[in-house]
Amino acid sequence: METGDTDRRLPEMTATDSASATSQPSVRSMSMRPSALLVYTILIAGVLAVALLAATIGAAGIPLPRLAAALGLNIGHADPALLARDQLVLWSIRIPRIAIAGMIGGLLALSGAIMQGLFRNPLADPALVGVSSGGAFAAACAIVISDSAWGASFRFLQLELLPVAAFAGSLLTTTILYKIASREGRTSVAIFLLAGLAIAAIANAGIGLLVFVADDRQLRDITFWLLGSLSGATWPKAGMVAPVALLALLTIPLIARGLDVLVLGEAEAFHTGVDVERLKKISIVMISAMTGVAVSICGVIGFVGIVVPHLLRIVIGPGHRLLLPASVCLGAILLILADTIARTFAAPAEVPIGILTAAIGAPFFLFILLRQRALIGS
Repeated sequence: METGDTDRRLPEMTATDSASATSQPSVRSMSMRPSALLVYTILIAGVLAVALLAATIGAAGIPLPRLAAALGLNIGHADPALLARDQLVLWSIRIPRIAIAGMIGGLLALSGAIMQGLFRNPLADPALVGVSSGGAFAAACAIVISDSAWGASFRFLQLELLPVAAFAGSLLTTTILYKIASREGRTSVAIFLLAGLAIAAIANAGIGLLVFVADDRQLRDITFWLLGSLSGATWPKAGMVAPVALLALLTIPLIARGLDVLVLGEAEAFHTGVDVERLKKISIVMISAMTGVAVSICGVIGFVGIVVPHLLRIVIGPGHRLLLPASVCLGAILLILADTIARTFAAPAEVPIGILTAAIGAPFFLFILLRQRALIGS
């Protein structure tokens, strides 16, 4: 009885956050929020700045004058041999890696923002509640099966099989999670988190079983998914991520208003004209697609989806029309920076990028929990 009452109060508590604007501090904080144009300008400039920084830093450093020559500018002042080397590094290795890092960072941050709005739960994150683990388990199954004698007949489809398997695993995990956590049009936050932990444990147990039966080559590939890395970034893989990223951007205007209204509850959202079931289906499919393609390319990268939306809500507020596109930009910035650190911190070796995002995100997650406890206590 108490659990149900608590669950019913959660949307109201969230909705009244905006109502508390009648108090003087809230009015002051809202008036100090930057405009949408300023936010987009800063974020887009930030994406370009970190991409430029990542292009110049690495085991084969390319200073800015040589970078301009490698990009086709001021070629007459460059040494031909050095120019050929810089162009090879830049166009074959560094630019596709930067592009994939930016797109995947944006997709992970966007999936976290959508999941938090859909479940009305500020702690929702695809990696935290097992969606990424489900995608990784499906991808690990594809690795082991396609590399076995039984899967030899369709081994030529391995490049296409991995994202499809990861998407299917993420979709199945998200659907199961939603079915378990929702009852009579309401979503229980406690059941949502506990079910996510249980699903993640089941997926990790499956991955452990695959690790046990895998050979050395399969074991290396599975370890890649568990730790997360962008070392295998190529143009074909960037081409696999790009359609999902474009579709995600086109979907934002379709769901932003619905997520804003959904914070009041499903019944209230329905009475304001929002097709709640359609909103759920679009959101679940998009979360699964974005998480699945991210897992299929670079493995499990956690905490991007929980860190980025929270940082932006502090600055720009909870409105999804601005929050969702801004999450894409800030997620891209965060992952490009993390990948740059990962490949330069212990050069020539690479630190798995999943370790870096966890090292940053886990303390932030604890900070959110302590802040929530302080708000409840007050």
